[in-house]
This record gives sequence, C-alpha cells and structure tokens, in this order.
Amino acid sequence: MRFLSPSSSTRHDVLIVGAGPAGLGCAVALKACGVENLAILDRRGVGAAFEHWPAQMRMITPSFHSNPFGQVDLNAITPQTSVADFLGREHPSGEEYARYLRAVADFYRLPVESGVEVNAVKKKGREFIIETSECKRRARFVIWAAGEFFQPHRGHIAGADLCLHNSEVADWRELPGVEHALIGGFESGIDAAVHLARAGKSVHVFSRGEPWHSDHSDPSRTLTPYTRDRLKAAFLEAPGSIRFYKNADIVEVKSLGDRYALIDREGVPFEVSTPPILCTGFRGALRGVEEHFFFGSDGPVFTEEADESPVTEGLFYSGPALRHRGTLFCFIYKFRARFGIVAREIAERLGLDWEQPLKLWRDRGFLVEDLACCTDCRCDVPSEAGGAEAEDYRGTRGRRENPIMTRK
Repeated sequence: MRFLSPSSSTRHDVLIVGAGPAGLGCAVALKACGVENLAILDRRGVGAAFEHWPAQMRMITPSFHSNPFGQVDLNAITPQTSVADFLGREHPSGEEYARYLRAVADFYRLPVESGVEVNAVKKKGREFIIETSECKRRARFVIWAAGEFFQPHRGHIAGADLCLHNSEVADWRELPGVEHALIGGFESGIDAAVHLARAGKSVHVFSRGEPWHSDHSDPSRTLTPYTRDRLKAAFLEAPGSIRFYKNADIVEVKSLGDRYALIDREGVPFEVSTPPILCTGFRGALRGVEEHFFFGSDGPVFTEEADESPVTEGLFYSGPALRHRGTLFCFIYKFRARFGIVAREIAERLGLDWEQPLKLWRDRGFLVEDLACCTDCRCDVPSEAGGAEAEDYRGTRGRRENPIMTRK
C-alpha cells in the first residue's frame, strides 16, 4: 500500500475527504470514467476506523464470493472485488477489512494522502478552497466521505465523561470487572453484550425500546440475523449472563466512590461496579461541513439525482449518513449503490464519457437510480431473538433481582 506525500499540485478536479469504503469506492468509479486529477485525503490513513474496532467485532453483513454469478459480495466496494475471496472470511474483523481496503487502494493506484487533516471547506465562485493541515487545496468538486467512528456520540447523558464508549474498547476480554452496564440495545450494544457474556461477565443492557424484538422490514432498523444468531448462542453457551431492561431512558451517570449510578428520567438509580459503557452510536458524518448542507427533521438532505448538497453545488456526500425517502443507506451494500451515481454526475460536468465506463457499475448494482426501496415487505414476519424477554424498566427500576433475560 502506498501512502503518498502531499501532492505537488494543489488544484484538483475532484477532492475526496475520507479513505474508507465510501471515499475509495467513489474514487474507483471516477477513475473508470477517466478522472485522473483527483486526490483522497485522510487524517489517519486507509481503513483506519476499522483498524480501531474492538478485537472481537466483525462485519455484520456476510461476505460471499458470488461475483461470477452477478451478485457482488455485500461488503465489496467495487464491482470486481470480493472480500470473501480476498480474505477467505464471511464476517471479517476490522483489521482484516482494512487490509482489503488497502489492497483495493493499491490495486487501483488510488492517490491517497495519509496524515492530512481537513480543517475547513469553503466555496468561492465555482471552486472549493479546502484548508488542510498541509496546505490549501482547490477543487472543482468535493466528495465528503469522512467516517463517523472517531466521533462517538455520548447520548446527551449528563456525566457521560464517567462512561466508556464501546468504540474505545480494544478488547472486551481485557475489560476489568465482572459486572457491566450497557446503555443502548441496538447492534453495538448487543455486540458488546455477547462478547462480555462470552468472557464470563454479568451484563445489564438498558434500552429505550426493544430493538431485539423489532421486525422492521428495513434491515438498518432491526438486528441482523448474524447478531440474532450470536445472541441465541450466548444464551445457550456463554459462561456469563445477559439481562435486558426496556423503557430504560438513562439521562445521567453519577460516581458513587467505587460504584456508578445510572439515573433514569424519573431519578431512580441503578448501581453497577464498573464504568457504564455507552453503545449510543456516533455523531453525524458531516461534522465540519454542516453549513454547506440542509438539515430536515430526519437529518441531512441530499439531492436524489446525485447525492449532492441542495445548498452548495458541487459538494457531494458518500457514506453511512446517506438517507433518501426515509430509507437509511448506512450499510456498505446500500451506500455503494450510489457510487456510480456520484461518479456519473461529476463525469458529465467534466465533459467525460460515463455510459460505457460505468456499465459494469450499473449492471452490478453500484449505480442505482430507483429510490423506491423496499420499506414495506409484505412477506415480512416477526422473528425471535432467542426467546429474549425484557420487563418494563418502569416496573422494575432500582431492583437488582429477577434477571430479565439470562440463561442462568
């Protein structure tokens, strides 16, 4: 993998901020259209967020080498690569997936500049001025593909500084203590609970709702089958235990000497002997360029034609914060469907041919124009999360007895 020093040229046709799946995927599509004067800037390097995953964390979407039959590996970022074929893994670790991303960057000779921090993006006339830690760059088009992992969200909880965010854990097995409280019951919360239970820990999961029982037809709004399977296995095989508490709206965490108190909205505490763990997600990927975008009630708004800012022409977005018509594009297989859309729009404005170069992108689902996604699957039926039951926290708050869900 080549990490380039700052480019001798400070003017680019396209400048991409972020060397993760979104930034690299768009770059490959642009190069296919003949865009050569482009640069990819990243503060830490290719796939850095994945390298910082907890050791036990895995991709929740499965990889399989079905490319020869027209079904591209769900975690691939180009139409002609397969994570499963490259790594030989169905659910790769973060470190393994970062290795795949570096291989893609190297194979396609993508101009990645590591160690460059973008401080500001300004629009002057028809071009952008990008202030970086190295120098000022100028570009006709900018694709904002910065990730979210290094921007943990603390859940608007008072005393959150007393807690540990799940993204700050290097290895769940090495976490001190035998009892842990997790705030947040979606994918990251369940992932943490499973690994802690496997390590023999006693785990309390506090959630505002019951995501483990959700049967929403949008896979971004419910637990994945992979996570459900791991949860079932944890109940049956893990030496530790998992207890769920629904309707638990934790608003404050207090230190009680050698213990911690989780306080709900009604002021009732729940004590635990270790720092609570926040599984509350991440801040928006548009931090630093918010002034260039419009935000509606559901979050940032992008043009349906090209995932472009509706208020700043020439500024595009690619990544997990993408949303259209209420549908989240947060999985790689979702937001990659728009790589070809962004590349097509930029190629057209640069006067380059895109139809033949992006034919494979269209054929393989990387240039999806139809946004009428499946949000109301008629064959959808409720699924079980391994017999997961949770009492209403409002009826059990403050009580440590009666495990809500455990195999013990």
